[in-house]
Amino acid sequence: MAISIIIFEDNDKLRESLGILLNGLEGHEVIGEFADCRDASNIARVYKPDVVLMDIDMPGGSGVQGVRRIKEAHPETSVIMYTVFEDDEKLFQCLCNGANGYLLKKTSPSRLIEAIQQVMEGGAPMSPSIARRVLDSFQTGKSSNKYELSEREMQVLQLLTNGHSSKIIADKLGISFHTARSHLKNIYTKLHVNCGKEAIAKALSERILSC
Repeated sequence: MAISIIIFEDNDKLRESLGILLNGLEGHEVIGEFADCRDASNIARVYKPDVVLMDIDMPGGSGVQGVRRIKEAHPETSVIMYTVFEDDEKLFQCLCNGANGYLLKKTSPSRLIEAIQQVMEGGAPMSPSIARRVLDSFQTGKSSNKYELSEREMQVLQLLTNGHSSKIIADKLGISFHTARSHLKNIYTKLHVNCGKEAIAKALSERILSC
C-alpha cells in the first residue's frame, strides 16, 4: 500500500513541485495539498494520512499549531516540519507539539524522500544543523532524574517526547496498551503535570532525559 502524504505549504510553486516529486515515486501518493493549516484537524480526521509535510510560516495559522492539531486529531500520522526556520524556540515548540521530524527547505529531494521512509519506520529525521541543536540543548546541562522515574518510565517518556501515541509506545516496548497508559499516568503524577504536552515540555526544559 502506498504511503499517503499531505502537504501544508503556502508557496504555490514549492507545493506543486513537492506534489509532482512525491507522486512520481512508486509507493508514494500525495492525497492532499493545502496552502494553510487552518482546517488541519478536520483534514487529518478525514484523510488519515501516513505522513504530513508541514511548513511553519503560513497565512491563517502557524505550522507550530498545525502539528498539534494533527496529532490530536490523528495521532498515528507522522509529521515532518519542512521549513526555513532554524531557531531553537520554533524547533522545540514543534517537537513539544508532537513533530516526528524537522527538515530545512534546503534539504535535497533525495534526503526528503529518505526522511519520509524513516518516519514510517519509527525514526525521527532531522537536518544535521537541527540535530546538533537538539543534542546541544541536552549537552549544555546534565540530565536530571530528580523525579525518580523508573527505567521503564524513562523509556516511555522518551517515546512520548518523540511524538508517539500510547498505542505505538506499547508496540515499541512490547507491553499492553493498558500498561503503557498506566506508565504515562505515573509519569504525569511524578512530574506534576496534567497531560503529555506538559510532560514533554518539562522533559525538554529540565533535561530529564539523557542525550
